[in-house]
Amino acid sequence: MPIYTTKSFINNDEVYMADIAVSKKMAQMAIDALEDRKGEDIKVIDITEISTLADYFIIASGTNVNQVQAMADSVQEVLGRAGHMTKNVEGYDTGNWVLLDFGDIIVHVFDKENRLFYDLERIWRDGKSIEKAELN
Repeated sequence: MPIYTTKSFINNDEVYMADIAVSKKMAQMAIDALEDRKGEDIKVIDITEISTLADYFIIASGTNVNQVQAMADSVQEVLGRAGHMTKNVEGYDTGNWVLLDFGDIIVHVFDKENRLFYDLERIWRDGKSIEKAELN
């Protein structure tokens, strides 16, 4: 059975709930991968009610370029093994802000300076900040 995007089948509650469950599982896997590489200050923002871009933003910090890239690699590896490939990757070469677009979730991995500067948590404050446990 194919998995449809939340945005395409918003009126079909059964498919919508299945899709949200997939998004939650993807978010959990991404968080675990970030934690495995010692990601710091990991935040999850539920943007389902305010945007059609994705269901969740996951934002994390690394202490240097190598760690930021390792965190991004880990997320791609873990989600890729589960069959979720990135649709787009931005910023990997510089390692200041790596954006991993998986469709239903978008993972942002920053160095500390750029995270403070871009402050996505403030920009997306209309979204709902959630804890990892709420994804279960």
